[in-house]
Amino acid sequence: MSWVLGLSIAFLTALGAPIFVALLSGAALVLLLFPGPPLIALQQTIFGGLDAYALLALPFFVFAGELMAVSGIADRLIGLVRALFGRLPGSLGIAALGGSTLIGTICGSSAAAVAAVGRNMYPQLIANGYGQRRAAGLITSSGAIDIVIPPSIAMILYGAAAEQSIPKLFIAGIIPGVLMAMMMAGYISVSALLSRLPREQAFRAQIAWVAFRQAVWALTMPVVVLTGIYAGFFSPTEAGGFACAYAAFLGLIVYRSITFSDLLGAATRSAMLTAKIMIVVAAAGVISWVLTVEGIPQALIAATAEAGLGPLGFLLTVNMLLLAIGCFLDPTSAILVLAPLLVPIAVSLGIDPIHFGVVMTVNLAIGMFTPPFGLNIFVAQSVLGVRAGEIYRGVLPFMAVQVSALALITTIPALSLWMLQGMK
Repeated sequence: MSWVLGLSIAFLTALGAPIFVALLSGAALVLLLFPGPPLIALQQTIFGGLDAYALLALPFFVFAGELMAVSGIADRLIGLVRALFGRLPGSLGIAALGGSTLIGTICGSSAAAVAAVGRNMYPQLIANGYGQRRAAGLITSSGAIDIVIPPSIAMILYGAAAEQSIPKLFIAGIIPGVLMAMMMAGYISVSALLSRLPREQAFRAQIAWVAFRQAVWALTMPVVVLTGIYAGFFSPTEAGGFACAYAAFLGLIVYRSITFSDLLGAATRSAMLTAKIMIVVAAAGVISWVLTVEGIPQALIAATAEAGLGPLGFLLTVNMLLLAIGCFLDPTSAILVLAPLLVPIAVSLGIDPIHFGVVMTVNLAIGMFTPPFGLNIFVAQSVLGVRAGEIYRGVLPFMAVQVSALALITTIPALSLWMLQGMK
């Protein structure tokens, strides 16, 4: 049964079928060919897979990201980072990285960060000697941090699939996300120094103050959202709703950079993207149910025990598996399909499921810009107008940096769990 399921999904995916079509077709084929639950269970499971309170946060954060992109919030955040780090080697590249990371603290969408930062920073990076390949690689890879830094859409999906606390996952992603950003910044700075790229103007308190005043409203959004979640004032779902309302308030009232027509357009695009995600959620729920009914997770746990893999050996094996899968599947599909399979094995080996969630998310974040099918590559190609081959070569150094960060996050659980000490 598992061979029929896996081969049918792989075959349909290779033919170019949408991932939800491949998943549902594979599940339907198994129910038709093998004795077990009736085919009507397929329909019931599709709708049952969407009946999760945690998933309500998803459309809110997607909408908040759209509003942030059209209202100019991203431009103000990038301007602040440039004012603060102007004299560092590679300051312009660090500004692109910092802007992308700050955007991630608002919407948790990697694709939104690539689009917003790319439109603003790519022409300036080219004008300052970064070159097409390096500039495209930097922007494409920087966006991946956004699905690790809270609030993260990938963390929400993992929490729903693995039945883990989303606030705890958000907290666990802070230090790993900052570590990834710092290692990226270090590489950008050293690379720029060796290449003798021009620096921006020196830090000036007056310019920094002006940039801060322009960005202060935008900066308060992640602070209020995350503080509210961790202090218990509202749930992640309510926080997402607040982020939408606040982003609309900034765009319509404070910055006056959008109209109600822009608001409606952002809502329409958010609804379409949410629908695309939710149909994959429903299809992945069917696959998880079929595998559970057939006892596949239990069989994998037994096989892992027989193989004698310890916690570290299992995590390294999972890293190699997810890095390979991330080249072909988007994080949404990979998390929803694999988390129900892998989390029970991790727990049976004594691995904290929150730490495992961070490791899984970081792996798939790297997959977002890994050739040949990383989602960020296609977003960057569309926004920047750069050939895919140039982006492939541009992201390779940044892949090495982030894989190094992944190795640290995998082998040092405290990086994920230290901030959770004392939490119930």
